[in-house]
Amino acid sequence: GADLVDLVAVVRMATAQGAIWTRQSEDLDVNLLRFAAGEGVAEHVNTQVDVLLVGITGSGVITVDGACHDLHAGHALVIPKGTRRSTIGQRDPFAYLSCHCRRGGLRPGG
Repeated sequence: GADLVDLVAVVRMATAQGAIWTRQSEDLDVNLLRFAAGEGVAEHVNTQVDVLLVGITGSGVITVDGACHDLHAGHALVIPKGTRRSTIGQRDPFAYLSCHCRRGGLRPGG
């Protein structure tokens, strides 16, 4: 069933970095990530799905194919699949929601 989550409260209670809350359905993956200033996700390429990032607390910089985007609470950024991206916290705690279609699992020979 549907469940309502206070994402700001989840961030306030968390002490860990990285994924602090996750929900998966048959069609969707949603993760709440939290990072201190100077911490984040290293540059990588996702070739499978477009990703929506929504700022929850603090602020950070999302770099997509060399272009820097400031992500603040209440701001959203759609990152197309196949682009090179990274995230880094600027103001503590930087927390954002990452949402995308569920990826298929690994298959033999795939």
